[in-house]
Amino acid sequence: MQAAHQPAWQRLEALWQRAVSALEALQPAAQLAARLYVAKVFFLSGLTKIRDWETTLALFTDEYQVPLLPPELAAPLGTAGELVLPVLLVLGLGGRLAAAGLFVVNVVAVLSLAEIAEAALQQHVFWGSLLLGLVLWGPGRWSVDAFVWRRGRRQ
Repeated sequence: MQAAHQPAWQRLEALWQRAVSALEALQPAAQLAARLYVAKVFFLSGLTKIRDWETTLALFTDEYQVPLLPPELAAPLGTAGELVLPVLLVLGLGGRLAAAGLFVVNVVAVLSLAEIAEAALQQHVFWGSLLLGLVLWGPGRWSVDAFVWRRGRRQ
């Protein structure tokens, strides 16, 4: 049947399918962009913490109220998470696990502050949304995880 003779709903459905396919082709780029963006935010935060460790310890002792962990443990664990997990996330190596770990770091950061400005809270919500998407849908085709998976299936 020629396109001109197709019912309008069939032409609309075909157009919709082409649009969806075009958007799906962008998915790996979107996943990589999310990984890079969120990783940069947390990695830079971790670098700030190790640049002035005495201030970091003071913040964890006096300002941040991390639940269940003493400040002497929360400071190095949080800083290590902010430095190691972003590297894994950028590579897409253990991508879902890295995203889940950063999601936890993000939630703990919000819960640890007695008061948080609305703009800061919105940033944390945005980062958490990106991380949750990466946990649910994975780091994407442009990741070490995907490369290893494809290679393993060929063997």
